[in-house]
Amino acid sequence: MIRLLLWILGAILLGGIVHLSTVLAMPQTAKQDAYSRLAPLTPVNAVALLPPPTAKASLMPFMDPAFAVAVCRYDISSGPLKFKAPVSQAYTSVTFYTRKSVAYYAINDRAAGRRSIELDLMTAEQHAQLPAEEDVTAADRLIIESPTTTGLILLRTLAPEPGLMPMARRALAGAQCHVEEPQ
Repeated sequence: MIRLLLWILGAILLGGIVHLSTVLAMPQTAKQDAYSRLAPLTPVNAVALLPPPTAKASLMPFMDPAFAVAVCRYDISSGPLKFKAPVSQAYTSVTFYTRKSVAYYAINDRAAGRRSIELDLMTAEQHAQLPAEEDVTAADRLIIESPTTTGLILLRTLAPEPGLMPMARRALAGAQCHVEEPQ
């Protein structure tokens, strides 16, 4: 009887180890992650509006039909990225993801406290190379350090009613995402 219980306990333990290692390995082995799905549809270092989701199909899983969505696939290996997005009347959020879909920064219109969300995205090395400017404070210039040189910036704007979706899409159309020219 004890031998049977030990076999059952060993099988449960082995099953748990296999399950945990599979769950942890899935994001690394997935072929159709968000970056790969968006690569053929979106240019690098430019904002592209995504089509609204329908009942039968959506570009990404779990897309909310009440939000207009735009994305910027970025590559900051050649220099820092300037990002600017106007805020809508209802709600606007901007989320930053690495190439492997790990979220590392998010900001919304309430936190920005302005009529637009403006920031500089760069690697830690690029940030260290910036000259120290005494007259520019942290409140004047929001700098985000990206852990990777490639990734996604996801912009979402709420349309509180279906008739306001064109207004939300127009707000996203004014967003800009481009690499800063070296000086």
